[in-house]
Amino acid sequence: MSGKTKIVVLRTKEIIYTGLFAVLGIVLIILLIYMFQPKNSGSEEKNAYVPGVYHSAMELGENTVDIEVMVDENRIHSIDMNYTSESVATMYPLMEPALETLAMQICEKQSLEDITYSEENRYTSMLLLDTIEQALEKAKVPEAEDSSSDSGTVPEIIY
Repeated sequence: MSGKTKIVVLRTKEIIYTGLFAVLGIVLIILLIYMFQPKNSGSEEKNAYVPGVYHSAMELGENTVDIEVMVDENRIHSIDMNYTSESVATMYPLMEPALETLAMQICEKQSLEDITYSEENRYTSMLLLDTIEQALEKAKVPEAEDSSSDSGTVPEIIY
């Protein structure tokens, strides 16, 4: 053994500070890794809609009202109403405010579920929701046919 003995004096305050900074550094590194990691790692999110503007017609007596729904891949952007005749706005004054209320909720929730409407606009709102649903059905991405469903069938190859 060597004859030179070294005595190291550590203050507990310095040990606590060093430990805290080490823990904060590790947390910061983990946080940075989590933040900059790709969002869709491992599984790709499927698109819900084919981007575009979709229309669905609603018959009101002799007149037709066109409901227009604008979507991108995953979001409903807007819902508007186009009148084919000016008399529709006069004859059905609750259509416009009911559609505005529904459109605001649908764009916020991105779904037709849990939509609320007033009791006085109940039938108008239900009619509008059905028409909006028809337009969104047109906008949905068609499901690819599952190849496992034709098990047992062999495709015919012609040379």
